[in-house]
Amino acid sequence: MNGSASTVSTTAAPGVDDVAATSTTDVEHLRSLQRRRPFGVWFKDKGWRHVVGIAVTIFAIFPLLYVLSAAFNSTGTLVGSNALFSRIDFGNFVELFNNPARPYARWFANTMVVGVVTSAATVFLGAMAAYAFSRMRFKGRRIGLLSLLLLQMFPQLLAVVAIFLLLSGISEVIPALGLGSQLGLIMVYLGGALGVNTYLMYGFFNTVPQSLDEAAKIDGASHTQIFFGIIMRLVTPILAVVGLLSFIGISGEFVIASVVLTDPDSQTLAVGLYSFVAQQRSENWGVFAAGAVLAAVPVMALFLFLQRYIVSGLTAGSVKG
Repeated sequence: MNGSASTVSTTAAPGVDDVAATSTTDVEHLRSLQRRRPFGVWFKDKGWRHVVGIAVTIFAIFPLLYVLSAAFNSTGTLVGSNALFSRIDFGNFVELFNNPARPYARWFANTMVVGVVTSAATVFLGAMAAYAFSRMRFKGRRIGLLSLLLLQMFPQLLAVVAIFLLLSGISEVIPALGLGSQLGLIMVYLGGALGVNTYLMYGFFNTVPQSLDEAAKIDGASHTQIFFGIIMRLVTPILAVVGLLSFIGISGEFVIASVVLTDPDSQTLAVGLYSFVAQQRSENWGVFAAGAVLAAVPVMALFLFLQRYIVSGLTAGSVKG
């Protein structure tokens, strides 16, 4: 019996080796077929995607490289920056911070204050409105949602004249909220951003099971405790997305800020940087490019910090209703 068992085991082992060798040979054969695939077949299947991806990447990166090259070229003209990075110095950055008539550091601080305050208030007010529309049932709820969506079809730019006249009248009563005040600009931004952000948050709030609210109510929790203790922690992705989009939009907004902010010391970066190229005979595109590069740093840093929330927040908020 022992002899027969050893015979069986010795005869079975080569079979396993043969199977392994055959599978290895098949894999190598498939790889060789893929290597020998004609270029035309590969290009039709996958190659054109690489070409499109490379073209789009170049199209997106070239303007950034051009602006960065102009920022490090102190000649002050865009024509002198045609040869990318032909000259590298920090003269534009030095001039940017040493011009008392154009206080770039003050503009940068103003932009951060307006952007952070407006983004935080937009997130907080939008979250409360979205919670009310998602969890409460009241008369006019659906009409209110449709009204928010309808109002966003008309850009805030159409109301520039009305905003100017309104703030001009408010200046006579409450100067802190009138023309030339950052608080007045923040109020204008809040009024134009709540609609679309509320609707986006409303879709995300609907993904949170209402059974959590019911369980908390059984334990005696109020709407305030449910909102701050449960819901706000579960909807962090959409809060991050709304805050990021609000900050990006405010950092680059020019038209309304130029109408409201008339004092150079209270202006934001978008309005202040325009003064470097506003006059035809005193354009300084190099300093303008240097200021634009520095202005992009906070936005890029915030984007990198919140990027893990962006995809989940946008997709979940856009498909649920």
